[in-house]
Amino acid sequence: MSETKPDLLGSFDGGRPGAFDEHHPPSRELVDDCVHCGFCLPACPTYTLWGEEMDSPRGRIHLMKQGLEGEPMSASLVGHVDACLGCMACVTACPSGVRYDKLVEATRAQVERRGTGHRPRGLRLLRAAVFALFPHPRRLRAVRPLLSLYQRTGLSRVVRPVLERLSPSLAAMESVAPPLGRAEPVPPLTRASAPRRMTVGLLLGCVQREFFPGVNAATVRVLAAEGCDVVAPSAQGCCGALSVHAGREAEGLAYARALVDAFADAGVERVVVNSAGCGSTTKEYADLLADDPAYAGRAAEFAARVRDVAEILDELGPVAARHPLPLTVAYHDACHLSHAQRVRSQPRRLLRAVPGLVLREIAEGDLCCGSAGIYNLTHPEPARELGDRKAVNVAATGADLLVTSNPGCLMQIAAATGRQGRTIATAHLVQVLDASIRGAGPETLAGTVTDVART
Repeated sequence: MSETKPDLLGSFDGGRPGAFDEHHPPSRELVDDCVHCGFCLPACPTYTLWGEEMDSPRGRIHLMKQGLEGEPMSASLVGHVDACLGCMACVTACPSGVRYDKLVEATRAQVERRGTGHRPRGLRLLRAAVFALFPHPRRLRAVRPLLSLYQRTGLSRVVRPVLERLSPSLAAMESVAPPLGRAEPVPPLTRASAPRRMTVGLLLGCVQREFFPGVNAATVRVLAAEGCDVVAPSAQGCCGALSVHAGREAEGLAYARALVDAFADAGVERVVVNSAGCGSTTKEYADLLADDPAYAGRAAEFAARVRDVAEILDELGPVAARHPLPLTVAYHDACHLSHAQRVRSQPRRLLRAVPGLVLREIAEGDLCCGSAGIYNLTHPEPARELGDRKAVNVAATGADLLVTSNPGCLMQIAAATGRQGRTIATAHLVQVLDASIRGAGPETLAGTVTDVART
């Protein structure tokens, strides 16, 4: 009797349907690269929290392999894949070079097409609401006045305890909302304030643009001071990062095509990104749009020009004078900057070049803070535990200022710090450089403090 071999995308053992369809399932070749050595285990946040094999990278890869061999899409597969933060620390830790990032992205796209029925109804509604709001700058802009009024009235003292009882996800969303300052729109063109060395485009982002406008404004000032003409196409929208990372493939690719179009005639040598998650996705446009003959070449050209703001500033080298900034700074590596883009040394070099600034490392620096795109909304309990752990480690540095390069991380760590009854000033890397170049002094950065306990 001949042995029945599984059809990787069809059936197994007499016609049982497999977990995945034929559109870009997780690669069997990449799955087989995993030798289950266990180096990923201490790097994985969910394994660190729970010690469960199936909530480790190699455990999830095992579930993917079962799906390729004919096991149907199941609540177990969906739950364990959803529980992954997508921080990619395992990619950095893996000695075999396993591309877990590619595997989990492909699996999440399959889950979105074939496995959403395994999610609780409340979670499905929450995810729909999140994606109806956060990738839409105009909708976020409409929310700003309401959020600002809510923060000024101090209603959070009453609302937050109620939300914590009714819905941990809504409570998490309320707690991480940043204090809203004045809007600082970026003009379509800003000329270099030093001899011109390069013309760059700026990706404005969604949450960054509407909730952290000061970061974009500081980015433009720093780039201009370093000899860059800065182009910010007004037609640009979402880059698709949140959608792609969550498996909403068609939506994410539509955003990617629109962004490529928005920069088509900008005439820029580099596209500068100041949000880690956005940068990791835009650098992958060549792969994401490889199947689209109308966009494949253009997407590859776009992706080749993308740089994180720390990369471009490090590449150019400083021409603007740095004034002393007597501060002790703890630098937090945003996961999609450190692990996905491998940008680690450049931010530290830029910070160390500021006179008077002392840089301190954070214990467990490679462990995710729990923000992870929308993770702190869909999985508030583990995200909160990771955020609290990160906040303790930040406090242990004794730093005056927490610096990172991702808006989600800033919100998450500030909220966790507030829950512990502490306050700490938080700033994006470019805000520190901007203060030093302008000679603004450390008190301007102290104004970025997020006092969650007070609100």
